[in-house]
Amino acid sequence: MWWVGSWRPAVVATTALFVFSVLVTAPGAVWPEGEAHAATAAAPATTVPGGASAATGAVGLRSATDPLITNDIRLELDRAGVLHGEETVTFSGGAPAVFTRALTETMLYDTDHDRKFEVSGVEATDLDGNALAVEVEKTNGTLYAHIPTAATGGVVLTYRVGGTVSEVTQGVQMEWRAIGAYSHTVESTDVTVTAPLPPSALSCLAGEPRSAMYCTASDMGPEQGVAHFLQADMEPDDRLDIVVNYPSGTAEGEPILTRRWSLGSAFAVTPATASVFGLLLVVLVGGLAVLIRVRGRDERALRREASEGDHAPVEEGDRGQLRFAPPDDVHPGQIGTLIDERVDIADLTGAVLDLAVRGYIRLEELPHEHFTSVDWRLVRLDGPRGETLLASEWLLLDALFGERRTVRLSQLGSPRASADFPARIDRVREELYRDMVRLRWFARSPSQVRTRWSTVGMVLTAAGVALTGILAVFTGAAFSGLAVVIAGAAVTVGAQYMPAKTKLGSRVYAHTMGFRDYLLSPRAEQALPGRRVELYSRYLPYAVIFDDVDRWANILASAALADLTPEELTGDGLAWYTGPREWRIEDFADSISTFVVSLTGIITNTRRLRALNQFQRSR
Repeated sequence: MWWVGSWRPAVVATTALFVFSVLVTAPGAVWPEGEAHAATAAAPATTVPGGASAATGAVGLRSATDPLITNDIRLELDRAGVLHGEETVTFSGGAPAVFTRALTETMLYDTDHDRKFEVSGVEATDLDGNALAVEVEKTNGTLYAHIPTAATGGVVLTYRVGGTVSEVTQGVQMEWRAIGAYSHTVESTDVTVTAPLPPSALSCLAGEPRSAMYCTASDMGPEQGVAHFLQADMEPDDRLDIVVNYPSGTAEGEPILTRRWSLGSAFAVTPATASVFGLLLVVLVGGLAVLIRVRGRDERALRREASEGDHAPVEEGDRGQLRFAPPDDVHPGQIGTLIDERVDIADLTGAVLDLAVRGYIRLEELPHEHFTSVDWRLVRLDGPRGETLLASEWLLLDALFGERRTVRLSQLGSPRASADFPARIDRVREELYRDMVRLRWFARSPSQVRTRWSTVGMVLTAAGVALTGILAVFTGAAFSGLAVVIAGAAVTVGAQYMPAKTKLGSRVYAHTMGFRDYLLSPRAEQALPGRRVELYSRYLPYAVIFDDVDRWANILASAALADLTPEELTGDGLAWYTGPREWRIEDFADSISTFVVSLTGIITNTRRLRALNQFQRSR
């Protein structure tokens, strides 16, 4: 089927494009060691919705019509590790219609993790204590608080933050992005942090999102009881990160970490993923062992029973005459299918030659005309009385002749003369597969078994790719999904080996292999004179299957020269094969070899043309 190989490149390309896009867009800057574990926020390039016009202005410049804004932030850390924030934003020279404050909920922690902050209780009032309707918007790890500030002199914003505390060597550490972004330029931002115990150390970073600049000023207050930070002239894109260290026991808590997606983390080998991967591989190995044992039945039968077929395939008939009797009455077309579980072109060619030898077809080699290739006329005959044909042999005769009694070999390869020849040949192949089941050599049609397992393998591979992608995006267990992909690929490849013979089929196979060894040995050339031409003619189709046609054609021609009378040789010597006027029996070996090659090529080309037409129609 043409689509077997086309979906895989598409799946691989799509997966690669997805992984590449994620890698390109993943944030990667980390704070310097010793400052803090937190890093720059995973926030969008634009800071605050509606603040683009303010962000485009030159740093430190403010027009006369812009309000002068200051922010006084009071942060209180309680013993439970919750940070309580109260910000007093004042406007001089008129307030904006809406003032937006960004509170960071996600920051980079290290190369593998993001740090989460739980922001809650966001409320706002004006300076007189009147509640304001705060609109909260969460985008890309940032909470935006849009505050209606028209006709106000300022606002008071309150909130709570969890997850800011972590244990360090010398005590506990509070980390927080005090300012994520503003919608307007703020002239000064004053941050004061209080806690149950005085701070022991502090640090800050300010400026653009990836800046490593220290803030304008920081200290521990006049009595070292508070942590104080100051940042002047903050543009909408600027941020202010603060870190305060406290003695042990000041507050409880630990950072809230989530694993960040990366190609390495998605395919991380952990005990869980390795266990799942190993379990799937054990199932694969177990299935392979079962398959090897089932298919090993052929080898066991071959060792025990091949000798039963390694002898002259003749038996005594009703009238005491010897007649040809292949092992288990296996016909040439069946024998090739039995050996490799598929109907090959050689099987069909051998079946045509067998029908000719048995008297159902006469092959007439036509005179060689100038500048033309050799050609044959195939004449359909009634065959010997009392003999019956297999269903596949009737279909093969129908494929060759249709309603005609004669046909040229070259016409079979012509779409104009035999348009339905490929379809008829396919019916012959399907019937040969049904023969395998009817004779109980296979439990199911080898063709259907291969198709079924190929489909299962491809579906399993596609499911594995999809599962791996989902696990890679949402978890760190994508390594387990690879086992499903490997299993699917193994099933797809192993589908070609899934058809297995029954015990009877293995026994017949062993007899057939013994017969092959006999035909390939010099012992097969020792038939009694007078019967050699008939017997060797019956060997010839099997020699096509066993790839020994040239040798047996020469043996048959030599037997004809020795056993037939001059009158018989004048009449071409073989009832089923005749040559042109100048043709002699010495030319038989070359003629039959050329016929086999020509017929094989015609069947091969017509099947390729059929597959190409199906592919073009499906596009």
